[in-house]
Amino acid sequence: MNIIVCIKQVPGTTNVNVDPVTGTLIRDGVAAKMNPYDLYALELGFKLKDKHGGTLNVVSMGPNSALEVIREAIYMGADGGVLISDRKFGGADVLATSYTLCSGILALGDFDVILCGKQTTDGDTAQVGSELAEHLKVPHAANVRDVDVDGDRIKYVSNLDNKIVTAKIKTPCLLCVDGEVNTPRLPSFKRKLQYGDCAEQIRIITFDDLQDKDETHYGLKGSPTQVERIFNPDKKSEKEIIKDGNLASEMYKILRDRKFV
Repeated sequence: MNIIVCIKQVPGTTNVNVDPVTGTLIRDGVAAKMNPYDLYALELGFKLKDKHGGTLNVVSMGPNSALEVIREAIYMGADGGVLISDRKFGGADVLATSYTLCSGILALGDFDVILCGKQTTDGDTAQVGSELAEHLKVPHAANVRDVDVDGDRIKYVSNLDNKIVTAKIKTPCLLCVDGEVNTPRLPSFKRKLQYGDCAEQIRIITFDDLQDKDETHYGLKGSPTQVERIFNPDKKSEKEIIKDGNLASEMYKILRDRKFV
């Protein structure tokens, strides 16, 4: 079984500046980490590989700094990784991002299942996984918490708002993994010593490696949605503590005086 897990490097802090021209996050010099939801997808992929065999490779789109999260995945147990990186891909919205990931994955060859975290902590759109599946023309499911193989189909459990659904989906397919469904394993120090900087396990794909050379499909040029304005919310530190009297009445008075009710 050929398993691909999509991972992303995200800021490790909420204190991130915004480019006033493009409306995108300025990631240079900001501490980064692997998107937490992708860790759950990775662990689910390892579980699938441990039980049924095959290979597990990770794919990430981003600058060269994203090599760190690919190495982390390899130290955790991934067989290899691919970084899709080019300046032409910068500033992409969810449509351009999913199309770029699709182009990169197609350049790798066949796959049986793609696992994605249900969303990223920097964008929070939860749209890239499903859009990627549409570009690849494969079936997909969301909020997945468990998987198993049943012939040429994947049996999965999906955690919906008010019910838990068990269903089957034909491979090749894409599954978006829910959060907190497992405990991701830690990177192995032994594997880190074994693979070092993972130069032989990581492949870098650029714009020139893709079959579609139309630049209007990538990055800012390929993004139909543009950020009109983005800003950090004002932080207020003043507070008022009510200790005595009828607390409910005092609270209501404050809300009424400030015209909240």
